[in-house]
Amino acid sequence: MSAGTFDFSNVDWAEIGQASLDTLAMLGGSMVLTIALGLPLGVILFLTGKGQMLENRLANGALSLLVNILRSVPFVILLIVMIPLTVALVGTSLGVAGAIPPLVAGAAPFFARLVETALREVDKGVVEASFAMGAKRRQVVLGALLPEALPGLIAAATVTAIALVGYTAMAGVVGAGGLGDLAVRFGYQRFQTDVMIVTVVLMLVLVQVLQMVGDAVVRRVSHK
Repeated sequence: MSAGTFDFSNVDWAEIGQASLDTLAMLGGSMVLTIALGLPLGVILFLTGKGQMLENRLANGALSLLVNILRSVPFVILLIVMIPLTVALVGTSLGVAGAIPPLVAGAAPFFARLVETALREVDKGVVEASFAMGAKRRQVVLGALLPEALPGLIAAATVTAIALVGYTAMAGVVGAGGLGDLAVRFGYQRFQTDVMIVTVVLMLVLVQVLQMVGDAVVRRVSHK
């Protein structure tokens, strides 16, 4: 390929296709686990906060510290530090399976904070009205608090999914596969700019699709 031109002769479209599937697999698997862990964690952070129904300064402080520590560690460092744990959990630190544990560890605390913020935006009158009608704590949380916060929770999930796309790209640095891995191995190490362009464009498209879908779902639930 001559300087200044891009004929995409270095692009193996079959490999690009497989890398795209790997990225989607990493995104899907880690997003499911991130929501499964981050949602209850965010709810607990909110409920144990000052002035809330399960106020507990010690528990809230401990959870907040854990969340802040995990959020403050750069994801590339987290990938490396978690290699022994990742191998213990899934048997490998490479490929899609090896990327999911650190992806979840990096994204779940981030999502938990967004969940906590979304719950704080719920009108306290809704909770008070539920208690006034004789609802128990569990009923208030599941029947009033979470439904009222649903648009914010979906927006939080969208932001987290987009962050995970970036994380999957960084995971390519340690051989996790996906579009990030191609960008590192071919675009960076072998100076194949055409491969780099294709991978970047595909990731940009993925981010735009996630944002559009997330916005559409938020608008839909907000109008109900």
